[in-house]
Amino acid sequence: MLGSIPSIIHGIDMIETLVIDDGSTDQTRNVAEAAGASVSGFPCHQGLGLVFRKGIELALEKQADIIVNIDADGQFNAEDIPKLVAPIVEGRADFVTASRFLSRKNRPKMPMIKFIGNKLMSLIVSWIVGSRFFDVSCGFRAYSRDAALRLNLFGHYTYTQESFIDLAYKGMSILEVPVSVRGEREHGKSKVASNLFKYGYHTMKIIIMAFRDYKPLRLMSFFSFISILISISMGFFFLQYYIRTGSFRPHTWAAVGSGTMMLLSLFILAVGVIMEMFSRMRLNQEKILYFIKKDFYDHKDIDGLTE
Repeated sequence: MLGSIPSIIHGIDMIETLVIDDGSTDQTRNVAEAAGASVSGFPCHQGLGLVFRKGIELALEKQADIIVNIDADGQFNAEDIPKLVAPIVEGRADFVTASRFLSRKNRPKMPMIKFIGNKLMSLIVSWIVGSRFFDVSCGFRAYSRDAALRLNLFGHYTYTQESFIDLAYKGMSILEVPVSVRGEREHGKSKVASNLFKYGYHTMKIIIMAFRDYKPLRLMSFFSFISILISISMGFFFLQYYIRTGSFRPHTWAAVGSGTMMLLSLFILAVGVIMEMFSRMRLNQEKILYFIKKDFYDHKDIDGLTE
């Protein structure tokens, strides 16, 4: 795959290839270095999320104006890199992702359960950010330097959905570009998606945590609404029983439960209001962090030494 990375891209003056080795036990480092790539990484497996952040940090240190990340499993065609870079060069987008499902003709052959999982994840992220996206799990993307500086991710397991939410809430323009990819990997075995239930659990946890950080009142309002529905249901059951029998017993538990769930819903809503206040403080802190990172990386030379 390294050999198919274009050496000339319109609007780009210099191209450098960086390989992040996540504690591999094969010949990844030797093969990458033989192909002319710079290699960095970890002595043992750290997780895709941490590996991605490492790559972004090193690319920023190298003064990259546009950063493209691509999985090394052979599913993606590196010759498509110009398609992803072009909207950023032209100023039409800050973050461009390859999309396997934007066009029906590009849909890869894959197990139905994986296809459904990808579609479901895209619907959830689209609902959270308020914009329709068709593929939020693709590992082939391009970022402007500004978008990379604004990224502030925490997940270790993966980064794909979290970065969508993070950049969308920060007002970055996001564009999907349809590409043709392999439905199954050509090389290696996935450590992320090898177990779909584990993958679903970890990605949903990352999504909920990102949602909690940026839209806490919306999230807590959902739980408050569920609590109110339970309260109304129990109250209705108790009321209709009393109307029919004229007695509170033996279902006084329903009245107590209804009142408890109503109080719980108000408590959850109050917590959401407090969390919303902290969320605004966090957004201000992220703006400050952006300027600190910009100043830090803009004043590092290509060897990573301060000027």
